[in-house]
Amino acid sequence: MAAPRRIAALAAALAAAAPALATEKLYSPGFADLPGVCLHYIDTGGAGAPLILLHANTGAVDSWEPQIEPFAVAGYRVIAFDRRGWGQSLAVPATGAQPGSIAGDLDALADHLRLEKFHLLGVAGGGFAALDYAAWKPRRLLSVIAAATSAQLAEKEIDEFRARIEFEGFRALPAHVREISPSYRGANPEGVARWIAIDDGARQKDAPFQPLRTPNTYAKLAGIKVPALVIAGGADAVSPPSMMRLWAAKIKGAEFALVPEAGHAVSWEQPEAFNALALTFLSKH
Repeated sequence: MAAPRRIAALAAALAAAAPALATEKLYSPGFADLPGVCLHYIDTGGAGAPLILLHANTGAVDSWEPQIEPFAVAGYRVIAFDRRGWGQSLAVPATGAQPGSIAGDLDALADHLRLEKFHLLGVAGGGFAALDYAAWKPRRLLSVIAAATSAQLAEKEIDEFRARIEFEGFRALPAHVREISPSYRGANPEGVARWIAIDDGARQKDAPFQPLRTPNTYAKLAGIKVPALVIAGGADAVSPPSMMRLWAAKIKGAEFALVPEAGHAVSWEQPEAFNALALTFLSKH
């Protein structure tokens, strides 16, 4: 069966399974007292391979509503956490340096949960951290997926690309206008409203953005040795596919996939296609 047909079949199977399990409680929330933070996370448990999800700057654990159930149904132990200063995760200056890094909090959570190896998936700002972590702790990863992200690269080529596509006032637009595609905004007002509600309650007032452990560069990406998948949204105005291909080509052996019509919020807008791509990749590793 050709790849697109396999993905379509998997997406249909996931969609068929979801209604039967919609009323089941698939995960338990928890709080982990880690250096510098009381980290809120969810964990579906089970004996499957762990899969940790890193949300975007415009999101929190709830942003993974379209992914948690399908990934758990597929047999993975799904874990997601609110980044420090987002959602219900609270910075605790008395126990550790601030603001820390997402990669550092991720590693501390993996220790807390006694995870030896796991898959890692990050979208947008979560993709920055996923790549940061993959370069830092490759022996702990089974694979890494980065979606709809510029990778926060400290590279002139990326800076110049961004300068050419961002018109004056672009960053001042409402987040949902920048990040959600016109197709989705026009066709799914309920989904847009839910996305906005999650974003509105995501970042705590004045919470600082956590820096990367080390700057992401082409050389750093070239050193990533774990299986990697890069997913782009065809209508992403923030990190368009042509930009993502520039840095994805630096990761040796990385696979590249495109979700047509999807914007920066690719996993939210087209979860069936996104989940099928991710699960097809994960099943190989």
